[in-house]
Amino acid sequence: MIDRAGLNVAEPLADFIEAQALPGTGIASDAFWTGIADIFARFAPDNAALLETRDGFQARIDAWHGERAGQPLDMEAYQAFLREIGYLVPEPAPFAIGSENVDDEVARLAGPQLVVPILNARFLLNAANARWGSLYDALYGTDAISGAAAGKGYDADRGAQVIAWAKAFLDDAIPLAEGRWADLASDEIVLRDPSQYRGRSEKGRLFRHNGLHIEVMFDSGHPIGATDPAGIADVILESALTAICDLEDSIAAVDAQDKVAAYANWLGLMRGDLSDTFEKGGAMMTRALNPDRRYSAPDGSSFTLPGRSLLFVRNVGHLMTTPAIRLANGGDAPEGILDAIVTSLIAMHDLKRDGGNSRAGSIYIVKPKMHGPEEAAFSDRLFDAVEDLLGLARHTIKIGVMDEERRTSANLAACIHAVRDRIVFINTGFLDRTGDEMHTSMRAGPMIRKGEMKASAWITAYEDRNVQIGLACGLSGHAQIGKGMWAAPDRMADMLDQKMGHPNSGANTAWVPSPTAATLHATHYHRIDVFTRQAERMAEPVSPLESLLTIPVAIGRNWSPDEIAQELDNNAQGILGYVVRWIDQGIGCSKVPDIHDVGLMEDRATLRISSQHMANWLLHGVCTPQEADAALRRMAAKVDTQNAGDPLYRPMSGREESSLAFQAARALVFEGCVQPNGYTEPLLHRYRALAKSAG
Repeated sequence: MIDRAGLNVAEPLADFIEAQALPGTGIASDAFWTGIADIFARFAPDNAALLETRDGFQARIDAWHGERAGQPLDMEAYQAFLREIGYLVPEPAPFAIGSENVDDEVARLAGPQLVVPILNARFLLNAANARWGSLYDALYGTDAISGAAAGKGYDADRGAQVIAWAKAFLDDAIPLAEGRWADLASDEIVLRDPSQYRGRSEKGRLFRHNGLHIEVMFDSGHPIGATDPAGIADVILESALTAICDLEDSIAAVDAQDKVAAYANWLGLMRGDLSDTFEKGGAMMTRALNPDRRYSAPDGSSFTLPGRSLLFVRNVGHLMTTPAIRLANGGDAPEGILDAIVTSLIAMHDLKRDGGNSRAGSIYIVKPKMHGPEEAAFSDRLFDAVEDLLGLARHTIKIGVMDEERRTSANLAACIHAVRDRIVFINTGFLDRTGDEMHTSMRAGPMIRKGEMKASAWITAYEDRNVQIGLACGLSGHAQIGKGMWAAPDRMADMLDQKMGHPNSGANTAWVPSPTAATLHATHYHRIDVFTRQAERMAEPVSPLESLLTIPVAIGRNWSPDEIAQELDNNAQGILGYVVRWIDQGIGCSKVPDIHDVGLMEDRATLRISSQHMANWLLHGVCTPQEADAALRRMAAKVDTQNAGDPLYRPMSGREESSLAFQAARALVFEGCVQPNGYTEPLLHRYRALAKSAG
């Protein structure tokens, strides 16, 4: 640790900021560190006070439920109590957000959004380059259409399936004046609506529908084009309009070295020079950011389209601290404050170059896990201070508000109002929202089984209110209204069937787990005009607060021993499968086999649900500690078997007392009731730090 303006700063972080992040910004090192010290002095006490407020609310809610144990919920009395303690605040008068200088990808277009762990440079580049994707490839290599390719080479029968599907899609999105795309015999195209034609590239014809571009590639010399009557070799869709580079739920960053690695990747994106070299198929490959795409307009003029997704960066929430900086009082610095300063500093490199990330001159930060309007207002003031430190115009830093905590969704309009001049994004996060639902009402009774949550009354109201309130606050045409992740990356047929519901709800973006999924999900935004759908939904009344506040307790349930054991095993397997990679290998997000060996994208939000559910059932005597322990031990053996092919994997079964991963998983369950808001980060960070120190 070295001294910088009275702060003790980890040397790797100080070196990174002074040697890499600051040069080119015009900000002197001494002035920067003095400004950081001032921001921590001003905002760290407020950050701590907000966390104390959270704890105070939880203690009073716990006591209220405890005094009424076994009684049906009196919704009128419950709401009155929540208003009395300040958990529910008055609705603001009608207003419209005032965010300016917002890129079209956020404000005026509708399309998929990727979320990618910032510590993995290869994944970052894949996500940034996922702005455009091959529909042929996405269909051929997945279960999006029935069947699968036979053998290792090209399967012409499978190819015919793909081409038929893609051309039927073109018939819907950009219909010909006469006939079908399957009947097209040349590259001479006459559209039913000529305005959809935008221009051409060397081998492509560019079209636009519902704001998104489609490029049909003609190449009779290509193996696919050679067999096509019109010479069509591929259909390229504009796919992931935006991507979120994640410093939070999907990474394991517990010390200064981890933070510097994450910040360095963000710097590479903002400077445009990030690259990664890796081995694939026995050969070394280097991946870099795609250039913009060039076209000729019908009048002969030239124009370009962005070749990359517009990038957000997700900072951590208000809860965690980091040992990368120690304050004057000896305590670790609030990590969210550090993220706000450093990610904004790094983004200045983008603002100073042409054709970079934001053409509108904005910095896009997603802020997760805020509880209510006071915490949103705190972030707004913090971003003001960061702008002043960096010499940026007011509201250059935009904010995306994750609507994933119960007090935020119950006061969503007030939260939006608190950041009304910089908000560009609201998003439902079903997984974290479910975890907070269970923790907030932990003492109201035993929760329903995890698989039943999506059919419960509160979740329907939650999803509806997010769109309805966002529209009422003027987000349409100015900001994103988003929906959550499709967590099964190998089940693209199910995604195509079910995720249509997101644009149909009026959401102009929704999360996908891969570039392939982004291309397939993009077809939904051609089938549904989201902004027309938003106009239709503006007339709806907002779903009642009573429905949102309905607690998903299991009234009158009497589960059998087999049902209890099944639920415990399901939860324990999910916890262990994720935690063992987090603790032992520092992997914050990956495709983890579930109890049925189906690969699911897991992060800390899914972990929060499973651990809180087991903690709740333990608290209310649905299961015993011995039964929970037995489930954890059974599932440790299963998870070991599922990871047998991983040379870096360290088995848990048979060494439960010494395995830090197993001990972390057990602590998440048995200490779940006392974890702040049911979050998993404090325990994960503690055990990961122990694992790193043990080598």
